[in-house]
Amino acid sequence: MTQFSRIGLIGRLDNQRARYSVDRLIRFLLTRDVQVLIEEQTAQIVDVGQHYPQLQVADMDELGTSCDLAIVVGGDGSLLSGARDLVQYDVPLLGINRGRLGFLTDIVPEDIEQKIAEVLAGEYVAEQRFLLDMQVVRDGAPVCGGDALNDVVLHPGEFIRMLEFELYVDDYFVTSQRSDGIIVSTPTGSTAYALSGGGPIMHPKLDAIVLVPMNPHTLSSRPMVVAGDSVIRILVGEGNSAVPQVTCDGQTHDPVRGGDQIIISKKPQHLKLIHPLNHNFYERCRSKLGWGGHLLDKS
Repeated sequence: MTQFSRIGLIGRLDNQRARYSVDRLIRFLLTRDVQVLIEEQTAQIVDVGQHYPQLQVADMDELGTSCDLAIVVGGDGSLLSGARDLVQYDVPLLGINRGRLGFLTDIVPEDIEQKIAEVLAGEYVAEQRFLLDMQVVRDGAPVCGGDALNDVVLHPGEFIRMLEFELYVDDYFVTSQRSDGIIVSTPTGSTAYALSGGGPIMHPKLDAIVLVPMNPHTLSSRPMVVAGDSVIRILVGEGNSAVPQVTCDGQTHDPVRGGDQIIISKKPQHLKLIHPLNHNFYERCRSKLGWGGHLLDKS
C-alpha cells in the first residue's frame, strides 16, 4: 500500500516527446492502486475525455487541497511554476525531466515506471527547499508581489540600460549601485541565473541567500551571501531612464518605478521535493555542469 493515494499530474507539453511521457505515466499510474487527478490545461492537451475518461480533471487549487503528491512532467521551469502554485498546500513535488538542464526534474523518461514505482513504495529521498517572498511597496503600500523558488531579479526590462538602486539588508544600508540589476537567489536558484552572473553554487541545504550584481559599474562589486532569514530591501533610484522590472523565477514580470521599494524575505511555507534514492547533488552538478569525473588510474 503506497503512502501516496491521490496523485496530481501536471505537464508542460510543448512537444510530442513530453506528451508521450505523460501518456506513459498515466498508463502506468492506472495500473496502481492510486487515484489520479490531472491539471485542467494538461487534460486538454492530452485529450482526457477521449483517451482517459476515468481521470478526474482539476485546477491547481483542487490539486493542492486533494493530492498528497504532485508529479510534474517538463523542464525545471515547469517545476518552478508548480512549486509556486502548490507550496501553500504543502504538497510534495516530483519531477520527470522533459526539458534541457533538469536540476530539479531529475527522473529521466526511460526510467518512469521503475522510479515512480520506487517512490510509491516509499523508496525516495525528500528534502525541503525555501522560497522567497517578494513585495513591491509604493508610497507605503504594497502594489504587487510574488514568490520565487529560484530567484527574484531587478533588471532594466526590454532595454539595455544601467539601473541605479540602493541595497539594504535587515535595514542596514549596504551600498548604492549602478548596474544592469541584481539577482537575489535561494540555494536552489544558485545553479540557475545567479550562476550565469558569476554567483557561487550553494548546497540546497544551506539557509542562505545570495545577492549577485549584474554587470556592475565597479570592479569591487562582488556576489554576497547573507543569512537565510535576512530581509533584503532594494530602493529603486529616481533617475533611471529605462522602466525597470522585477521578475520571480523569470516567469512573472512587474514594472517598478523610482522610489519603489522591493522587499524580499524567506517565505514561511517550504516546498517538499521528492527525489529517487540515488539522487546526489554533487553528481547532478558533475553531469549537468560538465565537471570532471574520477582521475584515471594511469599505473
